[in-house]
Parts: sequence; C-alpha cells; structure tokens
Amino acid sequence: MAARRTYLDHNASAPLSDSARAAMVDALAIDANPSSVHAEGREARRVIETARREVAALVNGDPANVVFTSGATEAASWLLTPNWRMGRAPLNISRLIVCAADHPATLNGGHFSADRVTRLGVDADGVLRLDELTSELAAHDRAMGQVLVAIHLANNETGVVQPVAQIANVVREAGGILALDAVQAAGRIPLDISDGCADFLILSSHKIGGPKGAGAVVSAGGVLMPESLIRGGGQEHGHRAGTENVAAIAGFGAAAREAAERLSRSADVARMRDRFEAAILDLVPDAILFGRAAPRLPNTTYFAIPGIKAETAQIAFDLEGVALSAGSACSSGKVGPSHVLAAMGHGAYGGALRVSIGHQTSDEDLAAFAAALGKLIARRVVKAA
Repeated sequence: MAARRTYLDHNASAPLSDSARAAMVDALAIDANPSSVHAEGREARRVIETARREVAALVNGDPANVVFTSGATEAASWLLTPNWRMGRAPLNISRLIVCAADHPATLNGGHFSADRVTRLGVDADGVLRLDELTSELAAHDRAMGQVLVAIHLANNETGVVQPVAQIANVVREAGGILALDAVQAAGRIPLDISDGCADFLILSSHKIGGPKGAGAVVSAGGVLMPESLIRGGGQEHGHRAGTENVAAIAGFGAAAREAAERLSRSADVARMRDRFEAAILDLVPDAILFGRAAPRLPNTTYFAIPGIKAETAQIAFDLEGVALSAGSACSSGKVGPSHVLAAMGHGAYGGALRVSIGHQTSDEDLAAFAAALGKLIARRVVKAA
C-alpha cells in the first residue's frame, strides 16, 4: 500500500472536487457541438450556460458578462492589450500599470511594449504603495490614451490581499480601467464585482477545485471590452473564438457553485492556517512569516527558515510525503529567487516555503507537516553543531 501523502499546495492547484468531476463526466457524454441548433447541441449549450451562471454567482456578476477562456493566463493576455473598444468605437490604451509582486501573467505586460508598462512597488508586507499609484495616474497624459491598471487582488505566494476598495477609488477618479487578477481570491474571500471593486476580474477553474484548462474574464459591463485575442467564429459573444471545452467549463461551474457555498466556512480554514503557523513558530522560533501583518487569504502561509534554502526544504518535505511549494508554481518546475520577496525588500532570503491549505485539510495533515518540519530542523541543528 502506498504511503499516505499530505497535499498542502492548493494555491498551485486545488484538488478536483467530486461535484466538478461528476459534472465533467456528464458533459463528456454529450457528443454535440454547443453551437449546433439541434437538440444535442442545445443540451451542450445548456451545460455551458449553467456553468456561466454558476461562475457569475461566485463574484455576484451578470452571466452575460462572463467570457470563458482556456485559463487565467489566456484571460490576462486578452485583457493586457492596447487595443480596446467602447461599444463599436476603438479605444486606445496608452499605458499599463502593474504591481512588482504580480503573477508573471500580468507582470510581463501582455501585449504592451516595455516602455509603456509601469511597475508599482509594495511595502515590506507586500501591500501596494497607493501613493505610487496615485502619482502615476496623476502624471498620465490622457490625451495619449487611456490607462489600464492590472494587479493581483491576492498574492499567490504570500496570500496578502490588496486594499481593493482604495485602489478602485483611485483608479476611478483618474478615469482609468481596473482589471484584478482574482485567481487566488475567488472562493476564498467574498468578491462582488457589482460593488465597483473592478471593471474586470480574472478567474481560474483549477484554483477552486475545478479542472485545469478553464478560466474566465468577468466584466462589470458589456460595453467596454478588449479586442478579441482569438478570432474566428462567434463563440463567447464574439469575444473568444473556438468551440468551447464543454467538459472543463461544466467542471468549472460546479466548482464555482461549491466554492460559493464554502465561503461561509472560511473562518475555519483561517483557524487551521493559524495552527500551522503556531506549529512553525513552535518548532522554528526564528522562522520568518511574510505578510503576516497585512490582510491575507485564510489559507496561505509563506515562511522562510534561516540557514535552509527553500528548494532544499521543499525536497525534504516531499521525501517525507508532504507536498508544498517553494513560491509560485508558474515556471515549469523551476525554483529560483522570488520576485515577490524581492519586491517586498526581502530578496536576501532568495525564496520561501508556501503552505496553502483548503477546507479538506485535517489534523492529520497538520501532524504530518509538523513531523516533517521537525526532522528538517533536527538536521539543521546537527549540521550547525
């Protein structure tokens, strides 16, 4: 019998939920193209539109303003373009503002040239510097075009949640457009696009218990939209051509429905996170927990152990049957210095360990983590001696 493994890497990809799996299996039994007008095609279309309503409900959006993509990276690439439309009229975006701690999908600027991208700093806790955002927006020449602000709502490494209401007010007063990468926040904290928090939200299926290969852009309205990234047929209201991945979208919708139902239990996840952090500090009193003084997701802990490289610790945990990350899982398995820590002024640590849990995380998982950490620290002590 294989040894039990402990999975503590939900920010990289959450386990596929039973309801998402069932929805996908049911969808796979439908052979038709969802654009076909016959009964089989209409059934496939019904599955997609049901999922559209479920994804919209997760962020209190309008289903008509949900556009499915192959994932969050495609969604970001679609939004991060200078070419937009206001209704039928073209709209030029002359500057993109991002955050230095953003996920690479937004940090790299999409289709903007490097000279048209501004990176804003964060403080030592990873919170966006609002004074820099205000200054950049005030200095922007609107005669040259609109400005797009695209930043993460919650950081994928630290779990730090940005002051979205303040950011939205600053961007709105400057007449800018705000797109939030809500990939890590969705399903973990309440989101409501109807309250003016953003013009666009980027979502990902596999972060909330759905399948990989599905994502979405949810807009606050349907008039202001970027030019289509993928052109061809008229799928997704003409915004994203190509036959929809019915099974993945069905799973995404089911996961979104479940995630919305679980939001009321986020305090339980936060208490479990706090127990993990207490175990870390009990075993490693000199551990550094990043972003702890700022608002954070209820499921994320990002910490460094002085004297032990993050990648070395990650391997040690894996050998003990505990899966966690040394930062973000967005570089094809590469482990290197964290740009997030560097942006926070903690670049000397090089990297850190990320524990990201879910509602399934148990006392047994905590015990396995603590046992593995204890062995790692024991080796550190022996080596130091």
